[in-house]
Amino acid sequence: MPLLSDNARKALIIAPTAPLPRPLRVALRKRRLGRLEVDIARRSQLIIIAHPKSGNTWLKVMLTRLYSLRHGIAEQDFARYPSLAERNPAIPRFAATNGWYSYERAIGDQLQPGAADSPLRHKPVVLLARNPLDIAVSWFFQFTKRQSAHKQELINAELRQPVARDAVDMWQFVRHSEIGLPSLIEFLNYWEQALAGLDRTLITSYEALRADPARVLKQITSLLGDSFSAGEIAGAVEFGAFDNLRKLESAGFFRSGGLTLRNAADPESFKVRRAKVGGYRDYFTPQQADELEALVRERLSPAFGYNDLRGDGGAHAEDSAVR
Repeated sequence: MPLLSDNARKALIIAPTAPLPRPLRVALRKRRLGRLEVDIARRSQLIIIAHPKSGNTWLKVMLTRLYSLRHGIAEQDFARYPSLAERNPAIPRFAATNGWYSYERAIGDQLQPGAADSPLRHKPVVLLARNPLDIAVSWFFQFTKRQSAHKQELINAELRQPVARDAVDMWQFVRHSEIGLPSLIEFLNYWEQALAGLDRTLITSYEALRADPARVLKQITSLLGDSFSAGEIAGAVEFGAFDNLRKLESAGFFRSGGLTLRNAADPESFKVRRAKVGGYRDYFTPQQADELEALVRERLSPAFGYNDLRGDGGAHAEDSAVR
């Protein structure tokens, strides 16, 4: 158990490197944060792989709530839900990562077949997919309104054409940037293949969480070897309901983690933003949406169930698969 929290360790990497020239700063942060990312995963009971804006924060909150209710964690303590496991060994650690961008790619490398000696390959791994068209819209708002400056810098450092948050519009970002829709499709295909070679995995989706969160929580806790009553799971689902999380975020309840309030005056900056399946069509012309949907049909693995798009977000991904 580290003497410092993981957030404190991260801050001790970010702050001292801030004055360095950009190339050196980026290189040092990527290397050191990557080591920290792997260390967090090594100490965790579950690895959650999800692209930003796929519901990984929502899932972590519900899982942590489930265990905290069982072990009597006080309401005020739950405001710092990401650090509960650091103070209470009865609460499992959940390492949520995209395993794809910048230093988080260190996790992706550890879960590949070539890393046969990595202890991470024997841990339970959940891939939380989401319709890449819905991700693309939420990812645009995340990158332009919520993304920390240091993380944005690290992502941009790997792009041929960095994305300027103040200048890019949604169509440019989604259709033409290097972190837009084609990259999101590649991300899902990459992880589908990677999970096929691991020991204990579950492929589920944001859409499945929306349709039946209790079922998904039961599948994940079973993967962990734990069992909860229907009432315990219902309590976690109730806390994780969209309206409740939105209310808590608006009130500034959360003191750490992805649900901390950033800008109360801008609803599009909220972490809990809309939670709408198939909502991408609200942001594009019919012609643009048709073009984006065609790209998904052509390039995305049919295993996810998003290829037969009908303007409803492709809810086929509600069926979870355990490997």
